[in-house]
Amino acid sequence: MSKKFAAAPSDTETRATSEHAPDLRLWLRTLACTNLIENQIRSRLRTEFDITLPRFDLMAQLERSPQGLKMGELSKRMMVTGGNVTGITDQLVAEGLVVREDSPKDRRAYIVKLTPEGRRSFRKMAEAHEDWVVELFAGMSAAQRSQLYELLAVLKASATQITANRTA
Repeated sequence: MSKKFAAAPSDTETRATSEHAPDLRLWLRTLACTNLIENQIRSRLRTEFDITLPRFDLMAQLERSPQGLKMGELSKRMMVTGGNVTGITDQLVAEGLVVREDSPKDRRAYIVKLTPEGRRSFRKMAEAHEDWVVELFAGMSAAQRSQLYELLAVLKASATQITANRTA
């Protein structure tokens, strides 16, 4: 293995040894790659836009739903607690990037929407985010990326089926 592609000393892959099952080593390598990419995205969002990944993610959910989303739906989509969504929303409201409106169908609920400024800000961040992801995958050829994409689809389908069978 060339030094260029050696595992970072503190990543999850270093937990495994040749004595561990190949599937465990594969899982840890996948996790290490995910963590490296996510940490790079987090760092760049903070440095270039002074925003956290959870705030970016909330704005991404709202960008996909221009009519807005209830707080509970945001919580489900982001897979975080309602309290986390409330805190993130409060910050974005204070910055003028989102608004919280009363739900016309449920007096107990709020609908959260991007403001025009929030939409403009998110577009800039999303364009940069896409560029960063492209850059992070640039070490692979188009054929390798395509092959990895297809292989991960097989893994996803298998894991989904096993999960469904275990919960049935």
